[in-house]
Amino acid sequence: MAKPFQFKQFSIAQDRCAMKVGTDSVLLGAWSNLDAAPKTILDIGAGTGILALIMAQRSAAELIDAIEIDADAYEQCVHNFENSDWGDRLFCYHASLEEFVDEIEDTYDLIISNPPFYTDDFKSGNKARDKARFEEALPFKVLLSSASKLLSSTGQLNVIIPFSEEERFISIAKKEGLYPSRIMQVRGQESSRLKRSLICFTFKERSVKDISELTIEITRHQYTEDYINLTKDFYLKL
Repeated sequence: MAKPFQFKQFSIAQDRCAMKVGTDSVLLGAWSNLDAAPKTILDIGAGTGILALIMAQRSAAELIDAIEIDADAYEQCVHNFENSDWGDRLFCYHASLEEFVDEIEDTYDLIISNPPFYTDDFKSGNKARDKARFEEALPFKVLLSSASKLLSSTGQLNVIIPFSEEERFISIAKKEGLYPSRIMQVRGQESSRLKRSLICFTFKERSVKDISELTIEITRHQYTEDYINLTKDFYLKL
């Protein structure tokens, strides 16, 4: 069995999950603004549970729920929750997002999601990995429509998506009454094109004044100061 991925305050077993621990989830978990002190948090498409665990480390939220449709990933997420210091605040539901919306009457102060999406890569041939990585599994419209129902009136939705999808995603969100308030665009190295957008949505329509850029590496495995400052509370070697 593969060794768990060790972070500073928790570990992630991931041998049963199609999508392994990656930079995207750590970036989103570290970047999300918790100044409003959310009491309830929801992670949509939890996978290993890494985002929910980062939220547990960073916040005093009383309840952190997660949804995962894949049976193996769900069981692994539950294991990772139980194996952490915050097991009493973390709960994972084995359900589709549509099922969850139908069942749950409460709303959340913060919703966070690293949704499956198309990339420029070809499909790998591994069905579980492809399902986790391609938007066919959770269309952006379904994610945004569901989030608009599950989010409290003053709540925030935070997502990470391909930079190439930013405009389309924001356009779909507006139809659901959700508007961007913060955006961070990410590139791998200074010479690389932008590859990810982290976006915070609320129900309040306003002009987006907080737009930033982040470069991850100077050269291979030599990280920028901005990236280190953002993620150093989590990675063991930063």
